[in-house]
Amino acid sequence: MEHHPSHLSEAPIDRRRALLSQVAALRDPQERLQWLVERARQRSSLPAEARTDACRVHGCMARLWWVAELRDGRWHLAADSDAVTLKAIVGLIAECYDDETSAGIVADPPDFLEGLGLLRQLAENRRATVLRVVHVMVEAARNEMSVASP
Repeated sequence: MEHHPSHLSEAPIDRRRALLSQVAALRDPQERLQWLVERARQRSSLPAEARTDACRVHGCMARLWWVAELRDGRWHLAADSDAVTLKAIVGLIAECYDDETSAGIVADPPDFLEGLGLLRQLAENRRATVLRVVHVMVEAARNEMSVASP
């Protein structure tokens, strides 16, 4: 998985706040989604070796891959989908929490999706799929914390 240069110079919480501030500055939820879709279209696709069944998030007709790797106490996240709206929203989650610790994920989960009106822009099955990714990410962080602390 590749890192973007901003990951090297910015703490995950600061990067998350800055990105979410940009999204929130767009007043209309449809505008927010469109902005995220444009970002998603510019994002590189996951390599073929990451597009495995083990990384698939099932639940809707569109294919979605979620890659979460814990290295040196930090989560490295990436997402891709053949549905641009899923790629946009789940990609936002990956971008917001990439290089974050488990404690950081558990302390500041992605509750912003509802507040920004992004989930309301999706069909019910896609909304459920996004929420499944959130659940998987937060539970993995919780599990890692319980294993790491005796």
